[in-house]
Amino acid sequence: MQRQPSRDTAPEMALRRALHARGVRYRLHHPGLPGRPDVALPASRLAVFVDGCFWHACPEHGRAPKNNAGWWAEKLAANTARDRRKDEALSAMGWLAVHVWEHEDPDGASERIADLHRGRREGP
Repeated sequence: MQRQPSRDTAPEMALRRALHARGVRYRLHHPGLPGRPDVALPASRLAVFVDGCFWHACPEHGRAPKNNAGWWAEKLAANTARDRRKDEALSAMGWLAVHVWEHEDPDGASERIADLHRGRREGP
């Protein structure tokens, strides 16, 4: 598991390119936020996480391994519980956590994020 890249993955890079093309500027792996989001938009307080289908138990594509099934079930459940905890911590700080699955279209995801960004900057 240590060999799994935690940053600059292909889905993350594709999303960052799409956001940049839309004119959205961001910070990477903001150290002051819970979970160190892949992309942070401080002006609108958006924290974006690009979640892998396997590691975050995607309901559409996530598959549990057959070997050592009990251990893996516990591991993946702990990952999703940790995701919920960091989302709650971000919410308590006034940030909105946005999760993008690795299989999502980067252009569609960047459009959704850009819309949220504009809406949160403009206010009610």
